[in-house]
Amino acid sequence: MQKKVLVVNGIERTLIVDEDALLSDVLRKQLHLTGTKVGCGTGQCGACNVIVDGKLLRSCVVKMKRLENRAQITTIEGIGSPLNLHPLQKAFTFHGALQCGFCTPGFIVSAKALLDTNPSPSREEVRDWFQKNRNACRCTGYKMIVDAVLDAAKVLRGEMPASNLDYKLPGDGKVYGTCYPRPTSVAKVTGTWDFGEDMGQQLPEGTLQCALVQAEVSHANIKSIDTTEAEKMPGVFKVVTHKDVKGKNRITGLITFPTNKGDGWDRPILCDEKIFQFGDAIAIVCADTRENAKAAAKKVKVELELLPAYMSAPAAMAEDAIEIHPGTPNVYYELNVKKGEETAPIMAKAAHVIEGEYYLQRQPHMPIEPDVGFAYIDDQKRVVVHSKSIGIHLHLYMIAPGLGLEPEQLVIVQNPTGATFGYKFSPTMEALVAAATMATGRPCFLGYDWFQQQTYTGKRSPFWLKVKLAADKDGKLLAMEGDWSVDHGPYSEFGDLLTTRGAQFIGAGYDIKNIRSVGRTVCTNHGWGSAFRSYGSPQSFFASESLMDELAKKMNMDPLELRYINCYRPGATTPTGQAPEVYPFPEMFDLLRPKYKAALERARAESTEKKKRGVGISLGIYGCGLDGPDTSGAWAELKVDGSVMVGNSWQDHGQGADMGTVAFAHETLRPLNLTPDRITLCLNDTSLVPNSGPSGGSRQNVVTGNAIKAACTLLLNGMRKSDGTFRTFEEMVKEQIPTKYEGSWTTPCTHMDENQQGNPFCIYMYVLFMSEVAVDVTTGKTEVLKMTTVGDYGTITNRLVVDGQVYGGLAQGIGLALTEDFEDLKKHTTLIGSGFPFCKDITDDMEVHYLETPRPDGPFGAAGVGEGPLTSPHVAIINAIDNACGVRIRHLPAYPEKVLAALKSPKKAFDVRDRL
Repeated sequence: MQKKVLVVNGIERTLIVDEDALLSDVLRKQLHLTGTKVGCGTGQCGACNVIVDGKLLRSCVVKMKRLENRAQITTIEGIGSPLNLHPLQKAFTFHGALQCGFCTPGFIVSAKALLDTNPSPSREEVRDWFQKNRNACRCTGYKMIVDAVLDAAKVLRGEMPASNLDYKLPGDGKVYGTCYPRPTSVAKVTGTWDFGEDMGQQLPEGTLQCALVQAEVSHANIKSIDTTEAEKMPGVFKVVTHKDVKGKNRITGLITFPTNKGDGWDRPILCDEKIFQFGDAIAIVCADTRENAKAAAKKVKVELELLPAYMSAPAAMAEDAIEIHPGTPNVYYELNVKKGEETAPIMAKAAHVIEGEYYLQRQPHMPIEPDVGFAYIDDQKRVVVHSKSIGIHLHLYMIAPGLGLEPEQLVIVQNPTGATFGYKFSPTMEALVAAATMATGRPCFLGYDWFQQQTYTGKRSPFWLKVKLAADKDGKLLAMEGDWSVDHGPYSEFGDLLTTRGAQFIGAGYDIKNIRSVGRTVCTNHGWGSAFRSYGSPQSFFASESLMDELAKKMNMDPLELRYINCYRPGATTPTGQAPEVYPFPEMFDLLRPKYKAALERARAESTEKKKRGVGISLGIYGCGLDGPDTSGAWAELKVDGSVMVGNSWQDHGQGADMGTVAFAHETLRPLNLTPDRITLCLNDTSLVPNSGPSGGSRQNVVTGNAIKAACTLLLNGMRKSDGTFRTFEEMVKEQIPTKYEGSWTTPCTHMDENQQGNPFCIYMYVLFMSEVAVDVTTGKTEVLKMTTVGDYGTITNRLVVDGQVYGGLAQGIGLALTEDFEDLKKHTTLIGSGFPFCKDITDDMEVHYLETPRPDGPFGAAGVGEGPLTSPHVAIINAIDNACGVRIRHLPAYPEKVLAALKSPKKAFDVRDRL
């Protein structure tokens, strides 16, 4: 230990520190400056940025012994406060340059360091700075962040008043459809928005810190678990194993499909008989400190009998493969699509027939905030779990039986969440912290490091696809055949639902009257498949939108025009036989066409022998909701001061539940002339709010938006007097009229039949993508120069939020196309190793256009937005590579070595079966 005198945010602080302690820990734990966030913990993400003696440092890798006495340290708390925002914080709020907010303090501190040394940076210099300093954002696509920095610089130079960055309501007071900043913005830009680790610092004395004992192999039988030595380690309170779990010790996948050959009870809370994947939880060490818990976890001895590990769908489907879950076949769900007439005779007579095989990889979600949560027993003897859950009511029912609890004995609360992009549709640590608290009787906290985040939590399930299209001599599509296998990892939850997405989206966007396809869900030993933004559609469109380009090439037809003549128009139906609710595609193509022609001209003019330029397009569709009837609830309550509180479980993982709730409530309550700050929120606690369903499938904006509208309408009706004016709170109470009303709404949809025909969604999103790329033919490296998108998301609920969703989706599409993967359990466990796109890896040239076709069933005409931007931008990029240099990549990601191999190949392709 040593004494350090530091000047932190202008205040001299005397500290006693371990010289090997990390600066981030000293700031967060000793000085309680939790605005400095720790994400990757390895200096690769920049969330922990601070300024030390004028230099930007990543505090999670700086040890205290490196700091001189009286070092000047600036954290986010020293830049501005909620009552006195710095221009950077104002600009980030004004431009919507934040979503989940976890990386935001690190970006603002980084931008402050830049502007301190370069007060007039160019746009490219800002991007270079964030690239050099590894500021990572998974949500925003970076564009809005750069916009904010440049505007803040203008204010600091005196070229623009700071008041220009204060949002002003329009004269009519309208919030819906405007750029009103999300209510959580100020907390996020000042670092006062407490995420799970921050809340962990505030837990009461006696809270136990947990560490997991995890599998380091992918498939094995467990012969014994010996905790004796671990229990003797310093600070250990208890080592929890499956023997301490009171219930079934299983997480139910809530299987609803009668054709599923499993029962859904295949994921252990703590492994008892088998290991099913790398990282599986075997035991939980509960100790006084995290360091002691981790040290003891290494002392738990697990004796294993290794089994063959099937790390892909083809491997698990092989004839000699053993059953991963004994008694359940590895192919445990299969569906058949039958629409229209038999396709074989049509294929035989068609003027043009083309087929292809495709593979879309196991894309990692890569949120900057690792998984984190805690549990305690409240004064009503309920087990209360706080986590990053984006399905609090769903998870309650998935884990309660495994814990031996009745639903009313369990409460789940969503913490402020540093993004999930869908992996938290599955419970990850909820049952673990609950089991630890139940076994110890003490509050228990568990935080993953980024290696655990990457290796243990779910990933996008890879699809292996074969698709065949037939067209007449003019290019009109006649029939489609498909075959796809979903590598869903070892756990079945939502696997059958994912497989149905292939039935819904392969070939979607086009009027294909005759379809015969088969899809299957396969159990493997690789990372389990969880929901990921655009769930199932990136895989589906990779096949059908690639094949549309291949068909156009074979016919010597323009790929835009081929799509145009086949896109949905009145009379067309989806692959499930449903008539679309609107038909915006022809107008969207008309809007894109001149931009497409101009892009082709640029590509021809700017190509060189070394760098070939190309243009690619694709379309995407996504349904807003869970399949079939989908219900949400919300309540609205008039408060004594005349404000209105709205309650729901619209779980927010950065997409903007706070803004969505305010926008729908404010628009409904406009007769009251409330300002938006008079609408307060009660969100995401199963003991306080109704079941609004999970935040996935872009359903909340539609389903919960309608539920909020219903609740607020009921409140208005209760307040309304016969003369059209409205009662006060006191008048409501005096007349014994309720001041709180619960509303609900259910989609007018049907479940699909045995042929996968039906009306699963009442509202869809429709999107076109255009990518402009440059391919270096000497290295195979692809650079995305520009992305253009035309989207129809119904009426726009909030422009800042929708823009952010689009930019972020495009950025994730670039990563999906070119760099991101989780295949190698050693290589793909860091941000950089798994291909995370930093600022300069994403084009700054994103051109976004909207049609706003009102949806009949949407609240105020709205659809959703989150999924749409990631349906198929990656295919536009792959199509652009082919347009640039004449090679077809059918196995993602399109690493430079794959493109180079295809350039050198006689077939000019990198196929599913190719190996480097």
